[in-house]
Amino acid sequence: MTGRVYLRAIVPIGAFFSLSLICGNLTYLYLSVAFIQMLKATTPVAVLLIGWAMGIHKADLKVLFNVSFIVLGVIIASIGEIKFVMLGVIFQLGGILFEAIRLVMVERLLSSAEYKMDPLVSLYYFAPVCAIMNFCTALVFEIPRIQMEELYHVGLWTLLANAMVAFALNVSVVFLIGRTSGLVMTLCGVLKDILLVGASIAIWGTPVSPLQYFGYSIALGGLVYYKLGAATMKAQFSEAGRLWAEFGSNRPVLRKVIVFGGILTILFVLLGGLAPTVGYDSNYLTSTIKGADKPS
Repeated sequence: MTGRVYLRAIVPIGAFFSLSLICGNLTYLYLSVAFIQMLKATTPVAVLLIGWAMGIHKADLKVLFNVSFIVLGVIIASIGEIKFVMLGVIFQLGGILFEAIRLVMVERLLSSAEYKMDPLVSLYYFAPVCAIMNFCTALVFEIPRIQMEELYHVGLWTLLANAMVAFALNVSVVFLIGRTSGLVMTLCGVLKDILLVGASIAIWGTPVSPLQYFGYSIALGGLVYYKLGAATMKAQFSEAGRLWAEFGSNRPVLRKVIVFGGILTILFVLLGGLAPTVGYDSNYLTSTIKGADKPS
């Protein structure tokens, strides 16, 4: 690793990694966890566009049309957001942009014949750059305002555990892709987003409107279609149909019970018994609108 290669290939990745972390963390001061995950659904779109701009991938209008459903779903979810803060959205979009640039640069680093670098080795090189940038940013904006009482209130062990989990996450991603495939990593990411939205609603009672449910469903559907592709989805559906038919022949009664329960659940959702009420407070929205209409 020469100094020239380090400055050209490693430092920019560490810098954009740091910027994405900074913007991503600032977003949590303004937006809910559920809404942040909905906005993050646009990350594949940003990666696609940045890849085209940097010449990593060839432009494809068909792919662009497919990912447009993700953008449409996120726009609908944003319109339905109850606690919409523009500054938080700007920070999140900035974090998505920086993360997309970083991912494209990492892809170029790992696939280029000039560098031929292992994923874990690349993490070893650009992680210190990211750490130095984060420390310098904290030294200017955060450390002068931090008081020890606040650290003790959060808990030193909590901060240490957070750092250890973050490190384990970055390492596990590398090993997961190495042991399985990028497809498995993609599906795990979609499941993680859904679980985070659900946890935000269940644990913190984050209000989510019916329009957000609808918009996020469109975004997730577009995300799965974009990452799997029509051929893969068709093959998976065919395999699922075969397994379902085999299950029905072995346990016909249980199959009828599952179908009946599924129909009842769908009707319950469509009639507004579940989706419009979970974590959604219409009185809060009404009072917010009335408060905004009152003259100051």
